[in-house]
Amino acid sequence: MTERHLIQRGGQAGFETPGGWAAGATGYRRWTVVGERAGAVHTGFGVCELDPGGSVPAHVHSFEESFHVLSGSAVVTTPDGSYRVSEGDYGLLPVAITHAWRNDGDAPVRWAEMQGPMPRDDFDGDTFLVPPLDDVRPVAGIDVRDPRTHRFGTIRPGHMDPGKQSQDLLAVSASMRTALLVYGGINVKQMVDSDLGAVLTTMFMVQYDPDGATTPHDHPFEETYLILEGTVEASFDGKTYLLEAGDVAWAGVGCPHAFRNAGGGTLRWLETQAPAPPPRYSYRFARDWNYLRDVLGGPS
Repeated sequence: MTERHLIQRGGQAGFETPGGWAAGATGYRRWTVVGERAGAVHTGFGVCELDPGGSVPAHVHSFEESFHVLSGSAVVTTPDGSYRVSEGDYGLLPVAITHAWRNDGDAPVRWAEMQGPMPRDDFDGDTFLVPPLDDVRPVAGIDVRDPRTHRFGTIRPGHMDPGKQSQDLLAVSASMRTALLVYGGINVKQMVDSDLGAVLTTMFMVQYDPDGATTPHDHPFEETYLILEGTVEASFDGKTYLLEAGDVAWAGVGCPHAFRNAGGGTLRWLETQAPAPPPRYSYRFARDWNYLRDVLGGPS
């Protein structure tokens, strides 16, 4: 079977100081997990670090980018203003939107970064330096209760708890945008999708109960999984792995994969998709098509 997946261990993360367009950054490092070298077509995925006092200069991409802050805090500046993003916050940076990062705190900040379609090395990462944004407005926090907030959000472990979804406990008014999808011991909450303005990619949070599991299936898009909590038994292309917090897996188009909570407690991961799923036929479950084969009396 052709392998269409990648496993990267968090304990062997290789954070490097980027060159090219990012050569002017200070205190900036990136662990590039998924990209051209991994055989991806639609996905660029990595984990970024920025030291106190560090900065990433103003730039634009010819791809869509989203992020989720894993620890620490930083200031992201866009044409709309400067925003402080902290652990649990996430955001969308659309194609050609100028943005810059700076860490004005006293601790490093780390964030997961999703890019789609995949940046190309031959085109300097499809990224272009632009003049700095001279924003003199005060730095704003991410206020998800403010109806004017767009392109940013917040998600924390409590948001994945089915028992904390009543109207008075929700951070924002109940809607399909904020709904927690609960099925078969699996909880899913959307983060970056079309409702937030994304066109090319998605980002969401997945949580498995102790007995949560999915059967083998594949997709017409690429998926990436950053394990945040717990232990998962994951199968890709018929090979089984135990993944723990900090590990990253990537499944290419057509890669059969399945998951089972193997830790006995909560299992939680950040998941991305590129390109964005179609309106129908996002999932192809092996058991459904095996059933049809049995009905038709074909070979097993």
